[in-house]
Amino acid sequence: MERIPLRDRQGLTEEEFLQTYDPSIFVRPSVTVDMLIFTVVDKQEENYRKLPNKSLKLLLVKRGVHPYLGQWALPGGFVTHDESVDDAALRELRSETNIDNVYMEQLYTWGEVNRDPRTRVVSCSYMALVDSTSLELKAGDDAADARWFDLTYSLHDEKRTTQGNDAANEYLVKMTFSNDTIILDATVKVMEKKTGKSSRIESDLIESNGIAFDHAKMIQYAVKRLRNKIEYTDIAFNLMPELFTLSELQQVYEVILGKELLPAAFRRKIAGMVTETDQFTKDAGHRPARLFRFNPNWRFI
Repeated sequence: MERIPLRDRQGLTEEEFLQTYDPSIFVRPSVTVDMLIFTVVDKQEENYRKLPNKSLKLLLVKRGVHPYLGQWALPGGFVTHDESVDDAALRELRSETNIDNVYMEQLYTWGEVNRDPRTRVVSCSYMALVDSTSLELKAGDDAADARWFDLTYSLHDEKRTTQGNDAANEYLVKMTFSNDTIILDATVKVMEKKTGKSSRIESDLIESNGIAFDHAKMIQYAVKRLRNKIEYTDIAFNLMPELFTLSELQQVYEVILGKELLPAAFRRKIAGMVTETDQFTKDAGHRPARLFRFNPNWRFI
């Protein structure tokens, strides 16, 4: 039976409509991708007998072009007409930082009208977790420099209100980004609102010193998302080498969550996610500790 094509109010079939469609009817915004690349590394300890603490780091690039020339931003760039946003994210990551073949997931879409002084820009942000010891970092394209920054993240002035079925939670997030020679900081105001069964989260950039565009808002959102995901997924293992101790793994969880964990409870939580090996650490001054590896089949146990 021959299928009769549907016609719209003007009597056009879809093929006829597409032949006459004028894409200039709507002003098309530019689309960019921005990558939030996190890693966890050992802090330097003067006492070699003490286990090293961990530090959460974020990759930033120094802008070599206008706007925000000389300020630090997330790696990223514009999406071309003939590529997907995922392909654009991978391309920009390679060209600006020399990083390739890492875990990456789309995080959020940012579409405020005036977020870029050049033109209307919608940005798709991506989050990635990497083992930085296996990477060779190198700036390129319009990035003048690329560096890892220690990231501290703290909540302040939290205010909770409830009225009937409505609830609101408002707080400030203060972040500091530092390395051997540079210190940057930013403050983001977060407003979480719940009305009946619907909820909404809004954020305002209160202060940003040295961080370009609205990237401080992206970073705040990414850290919160990372803290949520680490509780119920295996995302943290993207930060680990092939072999690791349970103490090292616990330190990674603690630095991301921003709090200490009870060792016994932590080991029960991740028991199915790891596989014991017959290998041990050989660090001078430390008692040998058993090494483990990630169990990719943990969800099926």
